[in-house]
Amino acid sequence: MKRLADNVLGLMVGCLSIATIAFLVAPLLIATVMSFDSREFLGAFPPPSLSLQWYVGFFSDASYLKGLQVSLILALAATALSCLVGVAAAFTLDRYSFPGKETLSAFFLSPLVVPHVIIGFSLLLFFSTIGVFDGWVRLIGGHLIITVPYVIRTTLASLVGIRKSLTEAALILGATERRAFWKVTVPLAKTGIATGAVFAFAYSMDDVSVSLFLTGPDFYTLPVAMTAAMRSAFDLRIAAAAVCLIVLTIALIWFLDRVVGLDKVIGQGVYHK
Repeated sequence: MKRLADNVLGLMVGCLSIATIAFLVAPLLIATVMSFDSREFLGAFPPPSLSLQWYVGFFSDASYLKGLQVSLILALAATALSCLVGVAAAFTLDRYSFPGKETLSAFFLSPLVVPHVIIGFSLLLFFSTIGVFDGWVRLIGGHLIITVPYVIRTTLASLVGIRKSLTEAALILGATERRAFWKVTVPLAKTGIATGAVFAFAYSMDDVSVSLFLTGPDFYTLPVAMTAAMRSAFDLRIAAAAVCLIVLTIALIWFLDRVVGLDKVIGQGVYHK
């Protein structure tokens, strides 16, 4: 009787897992197929025939291309800055003890739980109050806030497993603290740093909530351009743009697997003896 109950429970868990995967993957598959629709209008699924017209339209549209260019440059800049800030913050939180450490850690990670609509609106008011109207500065500031927590979190996961005795041994052998950091700590924590960088880049590319408040009519990201197109001239160029973002995300996952290894990211994010 117990074995039967275990089998039934296992079957239910398996069915739930399959249903969850289908729920997550089916919209992506539908959007991908519809992006090849040969019809001139948004029709029922599946399309009667396939065509590349919506991809041609996407790559021929100046507004989409401008948004894509801004998104790529912005994501690279935000990733670089978030790695600098995030690694320094994670190292400080891991290696030093001081009053208010837990509060500072919660402050750094708070953008993970605070709704991004609130962050975007608050930043809009803040930048307007101090007189900052440059689109690049506003967007980089906003994306830095929402990407730094990912770098801090993944870097901390790697630093936790690095014994302090390794750094102390390097100092005893004559290395300076800076050299010990770059030659010992960073190589051992590279899994977390690389993972945080990839997550930061992907999240910056996909962000809508914060970017929507900080962009302007002549300066916007690709997700903002897609949102605007949905309100004005909804067509399947949006599906083509979505597929491009999906392909970019898959490429990032592949890169992460090749450089770091998904098994390390998922289950071995710390240094082991």
